[in-house]
Amino acid sequence: MTFTPPRARARSFDTAAALYAANRPGYPGELFDALEALAGRGLRGARVADVGAGTGIATGLLHARGADVVAVEPGDGMAAEFRRANPGIPLVRGDGDRLPLVTAGFDFLTYAQAWHWTDPARSVPEARRVLRPGGALALWWNDLDTAVPWIAEQDERIRALFDAGGVTFRALPAEPAFTSREVRWSRRIPLDVHLANHASHSAFLMLGPDGTREFLEAERVRLTPLFPDGTVEEHYVVSLSVALV
Repeated sequence: MTFTPPRARARSFDTAAALYAANRPGYPGELFDALEALAGRGLRGARVADVGAGTGIATGLLHARGADVVAVEPGDGMAAEFRRANPGIPLVRGDGDRLPLVTAGFDFLTYAQAWHWTDPARSVPEARRVLRPGGALALWWNDLDTAVPWIAEQDERIRALFDAGGVTFRALPAEPAFTSREVRWSRRIPLDVHLANHASHSAFLMLGPDGTREFLEAERVRLTPLFPDGTVEEHYVVSLSVALV
């Protein structure tokens, strides 16, 4: 069966770029330590393309690690927010299936929560094309940690809302060969930010404002007794996979 990426969901972020930038979590330094360890080289001075860069959350952190980074982003709204927040970082318009990048020009190709929007039949050959020999293709996802009871209960409610079950569309391609590692971390944020973080996800953006508001107001009622001071500690697991090509 031919893989068809969920384009409508991918482009839904354009309507909520500011919401996304303000409320989505960043990434811990340990993630980039793990990336360097699995790639066998440092980010400082490396030529990096961050694909599906969105508002630049990962791109900015790669830049801060000393990488010579360029962002690739298809969406108008996300690109506009990226340029506002990261005026000194180059941005080109495109996606992982058609990279507007020079052949054999990069040491790292990174996808921060963006690989699942690509068609691997196209994005894998494109990754091989733009990476230098021995270059690293790095994919990662940052998920709330369902080992934490209140997060697991909320995750069940979200899955029930969208009838998601155990469905996932994040499978790694069979080739090239990936090595994986998990990084756990947490952040303390206001309850309002926790709820707005959920609202910035594609499933809720596709659900629409009325359904999203109803669900998240019910979550506020459930969570307020657990966090009476209004501060939530979100626990995350970053799933990192790196392949050398």
